[in-house]
Amino acid sequence: MDPLKIIEKYYQKDSKAYFVLVNHSGAVTEKAIQIAKKQKDFSFDIQFIKEATMLHDVGIFLTNAPNVGCFGKEPYLCHGVLGKEILEKEGYGKHARVCENHIIISKNEIIENNLPLEKKDMFPLSQEEEVISLADKFFSKSSSDLFCEKNIIEVKEEMKRFGNFKANFFNYLIDKYKV
Repeated sequence: MDPLKIIEKYYQKDSKAYFVLVNHSGAVTEKAIQIAKKQKDFSFDIQFIKEATMLHDVGIFLTNAPNVGCFGKEPYLCHGVLGKEILEKEGYGKHARVCENHIIISKNEIIENNLPLEKKDMFPLSQEEEVISLADKFFSKSSSDLFCEKNIIEVKEEMKRFGNFKANFFNYLIDKYKV
């Protein structure tokens, strides 16, 4: 599987959205592999991590996020579900789960905040999904921060802004993988 070939089916190579997606995903891929390779107590499918991390945000083009060059109709929060649909259509169900689950959101948060998502938990289930989700939190898609890795204190503060569930889950992953 070549993640770039899948991305190029949905993105124009010279677009801002392509530039942001590929560069963000590349940085997250490097971080995810770095985290996985440091683990002594866990075994990882590194090839899957490489593929799935490059594709974890493939659904952003369908969202309304002009700051990253995306002019779709859906709220940005839906990018994981939209990516899941794309990858399922492409025949990559295991990779599709990463798209949906990397956003780290609970069913209760969806219900309490009346979010435009299916009422179910969306958080990493496998070790590979956890490492990808963890690595993703260290990188932004904004133009000014696209190539800058956040430090752990910055990420923890950001996770608090998104609620207790996300902050607690992030802290759990930090402890589990000794980041």
